[in-house]
Amino acid sequence: MTPLKINDVLQFVEKNIAVFHKKRIEKLDSLKLKEVLKKKNPYLIKAKNILKAQDLVQAIVDAFLSSSEEGIFGDWLEGLAIFVNEKVYGGRKSGISGIDLEFEKDDTRTIISIKSGPNWGNSSQVKKMIDNFNSARRVLRTSGAKVRIIAVNGCCYGITTNRNKYKENGDYYKLCGQAFWEFISGDTELYKAIIEPLGYKAKEKNDAFVNSYSQKINVFTKEFAIDFCKDSGEIDWDKLIEFNSKQTN
Repeated sequence: MTPLKINDVLQFVEKNIAVFHKKRIEKLDSLKLKEVLKKKNPYLIKAKNILKAQDLVQAIVDAFLSSSEEGIFGDWLEGLAIFVNEKVYGGRKSGISGIDLEFEKDDTRTIISIKSGPNWGNSSQVKKMIDNFNSARRVLRTSGAKVRIIAVNGCCYGITTNRNKYKENGDYYKLCGQAFWEFISGDTELYKAIIEPLGYKAKEKNDAFVNSYSQKINVFTKEFAIDFCKDSGEIDWDKLIEFNSKQTN
């Protein structure tokens, strides 16, 4: 184990946080109105009594971006976790399907599936993760590894509850927030240390995003008004529902 140098972490965050902001704008720029409309529930929109085209467009774009940003930032945090663990334990991005990080410590091989937060998936997704853990164990054992193998579901934020029950039910540990960052780094305060540098040039980057976002909302609102509003300006709900849900074959 090599003690973590917090300055290395701060420099990594400041150097790489721009990647997150760049991908946010790229995702926004790639959006197509009708693709988003196809994926959203028009009945829910109507039930919320949204009457203005701009309000409707903004609601569906915001919902899409929210889930998209969670995934983008989750991938970014995964990269940070791998960087930290490599510095301390010589860890690495795993080449095994479904495993994000693996490292050795005290004659134990640890395989980790990294998620953003504790409530990341349904029962089927959890089962898939367990299957990935079991498959990884088989791969490691057939490759000649003689060390003990433990599996960890690491969550970048949240609080760990009853971590041991997960070992009994599916043979893996679940570590969240402080417990996860400490586990991969040996530093009890790392979970707090990384929060400040995440704001590096955040206003500058967010201003660029807001500019792109405003342009996209304006373009989509114009497009929506042409395709899904009546001459009176009222939203044509029948036309919107048919576009979203009518069987074409």
